[in-house]
Amino acid sequence: MALTTPTPSRPPAAAGSAGRIRRRRQSLEGWLYATPTALFVLVLFAIPLLLVFRMSASRWPLLSGNQGVNFPDNYVKALNNRFFTDSVVFTLKYTVLATVLLIGIGLGLALIVQESTRWNGLLRTSFLIPSALGLASASLLFYVLYSPIAGPLAPLMQRLDITFLGTPNAALFSTVFLIVWRFAGFYMLLMLVGLQGIPADVFEAARIDGASPLQIFRRITLPLLRPTLALTTVLCVTGSLLAFEQFYILTKGGPDNSTITVVQLIYGVAFQGQNDLGVAAALSVIVLVTLVLVNALQLRAFRRPDDES
Repeated sequence: MALTTPTPSRPPAAAGSAGRIRRRRQSLEGWLYATPTALFVLVLFAIPLLLVFRMSASRWPLLSGNQGVNFPDNYVKALNNRFFTDSVVFTLKYTVLATVLLIGIGLGLALIVQESTRWNGLLRTSFLIPSALGLASASLLFYVLYSPIAGPLAPLMQRLDITFLGTPNAALFSTVFLIVWRFAGFYMLLMLVGLQGIPADVFEAARIDGASPLQIFRRITLPLLRPTLALTTVLCVTGSLLAFEQFYILTKGGPDNSTITVVQLIYGVAFQGQNDLGVAAALSVIVLVTLVLVNALQLRAFRRPDDES
């Protein structure tokens, strides 16, 4: 019978010390992984945000720098700006129109290409291709398209005496058409991910029970798409309220200052006309607070009843 020598056990103090060293090493690794993201947020978000709040409470001409506290005069000037009310009304009108069309068309396209087939794969790619184009580039493309002089539609426009950017309503709808063309594929992709996350046996059970396609859509698809609809609505509303490039390139606020968005107003106050960074910062703070409230209301509206505690 062979004799075995028992392995000496590690003392409790040594085991505890090794555990503490391992936990410290893991904590240090976690901090090292989080540091780049923390620095990114600090440099590109937190510091600029604090600077905007400081500027909104200071007299800060564009070329002269900080000239002292000017609170709450900047906010009073911002609210009394002659374009403030019109820009808010126009931005809200554009936001409602763009949100309804983008979410509706995006959901419709997702339902069309929901099944994985060869032709649906081609359609998905075709719908998504415009999303690869930058918004500024797409706006320049449509600016040429809408041109009554050099655009490809110029002969037809002259023959029919129509214009795409010459009247307030035409400029609004022409810009919305650009946005739908550019972003519908992106929202289709988000909706498609949500649809594919719904179990297929749920739809099969509903069909066996005799539910019509409309009943399945209303009673099953839409309720189970609630998280996706919440996400797309927040993204669409936020992007629409911050609209700038498309109107700056296509209309430049015209005709007759009828297509000035809130962000265009901020840009104009800061770098055109008044050259007042303090008032522009006050407008930015107002927009930021409004966005936070709007997003909170949207998320609350999409919250399920059983989620409320």
